[in-house]
Amino acid sequence: MAEKLDLIPASEWGFFTQPQPPVIAGPCAAESECQVMETARELAAIGIHAMRAGIWKPRTHPGSFEGVGEQGLQWLLKARREFGLRVGTEVARKEHVEACLRYGIDWVWIGARTAANPFMVQEIADALRGTDLPVLVKNPVNPDIELWIGALERLNRAGIRKLGAVLRGFSTIHQTTYRNDPGWQIAIELRARFPELPFFADPSHMGGDRKFILGLSQRAMDLGLDGLMIESHHCPAKALSDARQQLTPAELQEMLAHQLNVRASDSQESDYRANIDMLRARIDIIDENLLSLLKARMEISETIGHFKKEHNIIILQLPRWEALMDNLIRIGNTDGLDERFVQALFNVIHQESIRIQNEVLSAKE
Repeated sequence: MAEKLDLIPASEWGFFTQPQPPVIAGPCAAESECQVMETARELAAIGIHAMRAGIWKPRTHPGSFEGVGEQGLQWLLKARREFGLRVGTEVARKEHVEACLRYGIDWVWIGARTAANPFMVQEIADALRGTDLPVLVKNPVNPDIELWIGALERLNRAGIRKLGAVLRGFSTIHQTTYRNDPGWQIAIELRARFPELPFFADPSHMGGDRKFILGLSQRAMDLGLDGLMIESHHCPAKALSDARQQLTPAELQEMLAHQLNVRASDSQESDYRANIDMLRARIDIIDENLLSLLKARMEISETIGHFKKEHNIIILQLPRWEALMDNLIRIGNTDGLDERFVQALFNVIHQESIRIQNEVLSAKE
């Protein structure tokens, strides 16, 4: 069972002021002093207070640009001195943490590949023990919420209270529109379990293309996430990594100021309250009816299990299931329900039916 996290709100980190939402921006990687300083100048001019830039870059293939190393930390500190930005970078080893502490970097984040490795997360947590450095943890590459929570717990146990999460999407073998599947359902679950956890979205890595950044940012805001981490480069066409998914600071300003709609978390207006409470009451009744129907369905599944056991029949009847799913999808399409939703819903229901029937067949006489 997940632990309760002992956290300091992001509003007390000293990074984020108006306008909202809180935004962390900066290039995928620090490439040169000139590039860092020019991007920092442009970001500061549009009101960004927290700048990101990769110094050590974990790359899939050797020979790719893997970052400039420690000298990049000097460039970030120069950007802080000249433009007042709070600067941060990704850490994947204790040596990275030690270097950031020596240079006085303001905050760090743990990337998706590192977050998937409890040994590496623990090494980083031990290196951070006794500091008050803010740490953001990106979701692991695979859609495993417990692995993500475990990484947060390790850091919190080490005394890190300025702690937050970043949703950057999940790797998948299936063809999708985006570079990484956003995994909104996992974000919703994490938010529900840890409502006090500062929670950012990284639409740059989700989408893999700048054309998706606005839409993904809007979805994150509509779901109530706290802020955004967006890759921004003063000249994306010349970027040495992830050129397609970076905005110029001017493009970022246009999106934040004129395109992104940041909604209120709630309202006490009488018209809103009366209508929302009525609609929620209707949903509550429907949900209760759904549970009653599911209970009846599972009781029938149990009866079917006994019948199969009596006649020595296997549990999974694949032709029957495939025909049933095709019919449900057809009905769902007629009713305007998303096909993926129908499949996901009835796959879960079917799995529970199989579990119940399996218990019946496995039970001793």
